[in-house]
Amino acid sequence: MRKHFFWISSLILLGLGSCKSLVEKGDNQFLSGQYQYAISTFGQILQEDSTNLKANQVVAESYRLSNRIEKAAPYYKQVVEQEPDFNNFFFLGQSLKAQQNNQAAVEAFEKAKTYTSDEALLARVQREIESIKLAEGIANYWPNHVLVNFKELNTPGADYAPVTSENFFYFTSARQASGIYPATGTPYTKLFRTRAEGLRVDVGAVQTLPEFKNEEGLNQAAMAISPDGNTIIYARGNSNSSKDLPEVALFASYFRGAGFTQPIWMPVNEDENWWNSTPAFSSDGAELYFASNRPGGYGGIDLYKATKLANGDFGNAVNLGPTINTPGNELFPRPTPDGKLFFASDGHPGYGKLDLFVAEKNDSGAQVIKNLGQNFNSKDDDFGIFFTEYPKVGFISSNREGGVGDDDIYFFEDKTPKPKIVNVLLNVFAKEKKDNGTDAAISQARIVLYGSDNKQQGGDFSNTNGRVRFTIAPESDYTIIASKNGYFSKSVPFTTKGKTPDPASLIQEVTNVTLDTTIYLDQLILEKAIVLENIYYDLDKAEIRSDAEVELDKLVKLLQDNPSIRIELSSHTDARSSDAYNLDLSQRRAQSAVDYIVSKGISADRLVAKGYGESQLIIKDAQTEEEHQVNRRTEFKVIEIKE
Repeated sequence: MRKHFFWISSLILLGLGSCKSLVEKGDNQFLSGQYQYAISTFGQILQEDSTNLKANQVVAESYRLSNRIEKAAPYYKQVVEQEPDFNNFFFLGQSLKAQQNNQAAVEAFEKAKTYTSDEALLARVQREIESIKLAEGIANYWPNHVLVNFKELNTPGADYAPVTSENFFYFTSARQASGIYPATGTPYTKLFRTRAEGLRVDVGAVQTLPEFKNEEGLNQAAMAISPDGNTIIYARGNSNSSKDLPEVALFASYFRGAGFTQPIWMPVNEDENWWNSTPAFSSDGAELYFASNRPGGYGGIDLYKATKLANGDFGNAVNLGPTINTPGNELFPRPTPDGKLFFASDGHPGYGKLDLFVAEKNDSGAQVIKNLGQNFNSKDDDFGIFFTEYPKVGFISSNREGGVGDDDIYFFEDKTPKPKIVNVLLNVFAKEKKDNGTDAAISQARIVLYGSDNKQQGGDFSNTNGRVRFTIAPESDYTIIASKNGYFSKSVPFTTKGKTPDPASLIQEVTNVTLDTTIYLDQLILEKAIVLENIYYDLDKAEIRSDAEVELDKLVKLLQDNPSIRIELSSHTDARSSDAYNLDLSQRRAQSAVDYIVSKGISADRLVAKGYGESQLIIKDAQTEEEHQVNRRTEFKVIEIKE
C-alpha cells in the first residue's frame, strides 16, 4: 500500500563509484531513499556478521521508512542490545505491535520510557500502550458486512485504491509496470479503468487510463473523481529523475469539451517538498480531502480539507484536528453524505498497521473515532474504502495474508439476514346488541384506525357484515374509532403486542396473521334513559365510592367520544324514607356524580344533575332487597345533540 506512495523525501541520488565499500554504497542508497537497495547491500554484511550495528540500524530504518516496519523487529532487537535509547526501543515496540506481538511490544514501549523525560515523547509512548489495550475490546462497526478478495481482478503486484464514476471502475496497479521503484524494489504503478456496474466489474477489459497518459518511471497512485465526472485528481511522484519534483504531489486533469487536459500540479500542494496524496471529494464536490505531511500537523501524515474557490482551485488546506489526526499517520479520507468521515490510520487503536476507521458524532454532538472491526481490518494495511452503495456495498484495499499479490482489492457487502415479514390483517366488526341478546351487524359505520402517534392509519365504511379490514404492524398499539348517525361513537384501544409470532422463530419469509375485534355501538335516542350499572353509595351518603368511579369513567369516555351530546345524569332512591329526604339525597348523589365527571375534564355545561327521589320507581310495591335495589339506580339520557 503506502510503500507505493508513502515515502520520506528522496534526497539527491549520489553517484556511486565502483571502488566504494559496501558500507559507503549502502549509506548512499539509504540517504537517497533507495531503501530496498540499501537493505540488499547491508544484508550482505549481515550474512557475515549478524550483530553488525551499522547494518542492523540501516536495515531496520529502511524497513520502517518504506512502511514495512513489521519486518524491522529482528534488526531493532540487535540495535537495542548495543545502542539502547528511546528511538530504538520505541521503533522496536512499533514493529512488534505491527506483528501483533502485543506483550513484547508493551515491554519495548515501557523500556523506551526509561530513556526520556520529555513529556511529549512519554505521552506518545503511553498512547501506543493504551491503543494496544483498547484494541482488545473493538466491536465490529457493521457486524454483518462480509469482505471478499476480488481474485479475478488482482495480480501478483499491487492493486489498490479503487473508485467508480459513471459506470467506470478506476484503480491503481503495478501491472504493465515501467520500471522498479528502488525504495521498495517493487514495480512502479499506473492508473487503470474498466467498465463496471456496482460490484460487477469487467475484469477482461482493463486498460490504462484513457483520459490522459500514464507517465513512465514514477508512481501514479490514489485518485479521486469529482461527482460531475469532470475533474480527476491523483497522486504522482517517486520519480528517479533529479529534474522531477522531489516529493509526491497532487495533480489535476479537467474535462474541456473534447477531452481531459494534461495533468497539472495543484496549488493546494503549496510546497513541492511536502508530501500530498490520497485525495477524495465531498459528495457535492465543493471540498477536497487529502493527506499531507506539511508542517504544523499532529504527526507523520495528517488529513486536511480544502474548499473550492470561485476560480475552480481549492483554497488553503485546513487540518482536520487532533480527534482525527494522531502522532501516527492518517490517510485515505472518504467523506459520506451523512457527515461521517472514513479513513485509514495507524495511530488510533487497531489491529496492527493501517486500519479503517470512521469519525462520527455521538448523541451529545462530540466527534468520536471508531475502528471498523475485524471483519474489515487485519494486522496488515487496510485502507482506501470506497462505497458504491453507502453503507452496504463497496471496496477496500489490503495487503493482508492470503491475498493474490501485494496490495489487493477487496469488495464488501452487507449480508444482514433479511428479516422475516409478518403481515397482520385486522378485521374490525361493528355490531349492536338486540333486546333478545343477539348480535346484529351495523353496515355503513365509519371505522377509523389511528397509530400510537395519533396519526390516521386508515379508515373505511363497514360492509353488510359490519366489517372493515386493515393491514397493521406487529408489536404496535392502535386506537379504533367507530361512528354512525343514530349511535354513540366509541373509541377502543387495540394492540398487536403478544399476538403475533416471534420473527426469529419463523421459517417462511412471509407469514400472514389475521386478528378479529368487535366494537359494539349503542343507539343514541333522545330522552331515552340508560342505567349505569354498579353505581352504589354508602347508606345515607352522597360521596362517590371507588367502585362507582369505574362505571363513571365509562361515561366520561362516552362523553369524550361524543363531544356533541349533552346529558342529564339522574339519581333515584327506593321508597323506604320520606319523599323529601329521598329527593334531597338523590339530588346530592346526582350532583356528586356530575362533579366527578367534570373533574375528569368534561365541560360542566354538558351535564345536568337531577335527583328524582322515589318519584320514578320501577317496582312500585317493592318488598325484597333485590327489588329495592332495582329502584335505587343512576341513569343518564341524552337531552341535546349539537350540530
